[in-house]
Amino acid sequence: MDIIDTIKEQIANNPVLIYMKGAPNAPQCGFSARASQALMACGEKFAYVDILQNPEIRASLPGYANWPTFPQLWINGELVGGSDIILELHESGELQTMVKAAQPAA
Repeated sequence: MDIIDTIKEQIANNPVLIYMKGAPNAPQCGFSARASQALMACGEKFAYVDILQNPEIRASLPGYANWPTFPQLWINGELVGGSDIILELHESGELQTMVKAAQPAA
């Protein structure tokens, strides 16, 4: 499976997915830290991929997503955006609504 197929599979299999530098509990850059904190504040489950541990994804995702930077938040297969957009959505309360709506039915 090539790296684009891997990315597509990750996005398809995780309703809320953030590609970031590091992990939510140990971010490796300020933008990833702020974005993952906003996501964690929503109180719902989400998946993450540490692009520092996955250099092929780090190299390929910006071209696939047509978004040059990290972090990248994907909800229900759609690119939401990066750190600034995530923080704006969090401050407006929209992020929590979007993340909650994306959770699988219990």
